[in-house]
Amino acid sequence: MSVSDKVRSPCVSICALDEDDVCVGCHRSGDEITRWTRMDNEERREVLRKVAEREKKSLIHG
Repeated sequence: MSVSDKVRSPCVSICALDEDDVCVGCHRSGDEITRWTRMDNEERREVLRKVAEREKKSLIHG
């Protein structure tokens, strides 16, 4: 698998964890950020599903 085949990081270079240990920029947990480079594509896609849910919640709860 080439580098271009890997699921890309959702990082937007706004790196700050909130009180729930979730990045306010990319909505990944601190643990997910730390482990990202060691995850396979399946794990990364699962994280991206969680990120989408967190992002929706943050928009609803503002």
